[in-house]
Amino acid sequence: MLYLQLEFLLAYGAPLLMTRSGFLGFLVATALTTVAVAQVGHPAKGSWSGYWGTGDASKRRILLVLDWRDQKLTGVINPGPSQIPIDKAELDVATWTLRLEAEMPTSSGGKAPFVTTGELTNLGSWTTRTYAGTYVFGDESGRFTVTLN
Repeated sequence: MLYLQLEFLLAYGAPLLMTRSGFLGFLVATALTTVAVAQVGHPAKGSWSGYWGTGDASKRRILLVLDWRDQKLTGVINPGPSQIPIDKAELDVATWTLRLEAEMPTSSGGKAPFVTTGELTNLGSWTTRTYAGTYVFGDESGRFTVTLN
């Protein structure tokens, strides 16, 4: 298509008025646009929502907000007035296995360790990227699945 347009312009004597500096500016702008589009962030960064529980009858809603700062994953569970900070986050990029640790409130008023271990999948997608695996909360263990919002 571009070839046909250039052929038409040259056939009718239309001069090409782009200077060398104009062409260089065009190339730089194109390169910067390409780099900006490619920089979408860390694969674990973002807001993740889903469920955790020992079975379908005991599913509980969960929201994770993860961030990548200073070469470190940080975040909170269920952001808001009663949010729980994530104490430790470890990501093995060879297997895309993520482990999160936090101290979660129990129904008796105390706190118990909440540890999730799972795999990040569909890393190329913004609509179906998931983090799923197993969790341990005190004496309870089960499965969880969250999807990037």
